[in-house]
Amino acid sequence: MQLQQLAYFVAVAETRHFTQAAERMRVAQPSLSKQIKALEDDLGARLFSRARGNVTLTAAGEALLPLARRILADADTARQEVAQLAGLRGGRVRLGATPSLCAGLLADALARFHRAYPGIELLVEEGGSRDLVRALARGQLDLSLIIMPLQSDDPALVTEEILRENLVVVSPSHEQIKGPYVHIEDLRGRPMVMFRRGYDLREATLAACRQSGFEPRFAVQGGEMDAVLRFVEAGLGVAVVPSMVLDGRPGLLGTPLAPPGLSRTIALAHRKDVEPTRAAQAFREILLAFVVEAGHEGTLPQGVALIAE
Repeated sequence: MQLQQLAYFVAVAETRHFTQAAERMRVAQPSLSKQIKALEDDLGARLFSRARGNVTLTAAGEALLPLARRILADADTARQEVAQLAGLRGGRVRLGATPSLCAGLLADALARFHRAYPGIELLVEEGGSRDLVRALARGQLDLSLIIMPLQSDDPALVTEEILRENLVVVSPSHEQIKGPYVHIEDLRGRPMVMFRRGYDLREATLAACRQSGFEPRFAVQGGEMDAVLRFVEAGLGVAVVPSMVLDGRPGLLGTPLAPPGLSRTIALAHRKDVEPTRAAQAFREILLAFVVEAGHEGTLPQGVALIAE
């Protein structure tokens, strides 16, 4: 089994087309087909079904696909690590983060890292915490800021809790809110704007409403963070969001939930079976130093408190 064969296999699996896969890999289609056949012979199983011009994965192909993606990602990480041996003058860090952290905290930490290591490429993937956990497990990220507790029983991650942030009910700023708090029960029957599946905020909101004995009423659902905030500004409904995302949005009003309220814990995570690259370790050190300094100086975003010391 060769890495090149696995790369060809993944390309066919993703395009469901041998000619398109060959174009993606910049190789002649007969050569790609020959390598796929050699891989199948080596494994002793067919990986694709080819019928009437349609290419589909067999059961063996379905089993191999996530493993092949991880092997290729780990091989790429190994190349990057070797390239970094010259004093961190090159390489990359693949970082995952939720949209609220990208908007409210991460930019300053990334700037500090870039000043210290200008030759290292920073690749940031923005998404819901569950999506980021899956990307970590597949080897597509080196580090990720995720939300705890983990929503799966996957023990393959090392997590380090660093921050706790409060959740608020956000509404258009022109709306009149009675009192300093909103109770979860006050959301019963109110139109709500809901995140797409894969966001921990969606699950936290649903769980809180159901614990109070009702199903939320959705005005619109399926958005990312920026879309959800814009929908709220437009008056489509209210949403439960981290307080930090309201900075610089005068058209929105964030009201705390009645005590004990809702909060979530932010952790830095990496795969347990793969040691982070030197570049990723350097980023971890700078990020932790940044949040500790901000916590002690009182410059963390509104509603965010320090856990890491």
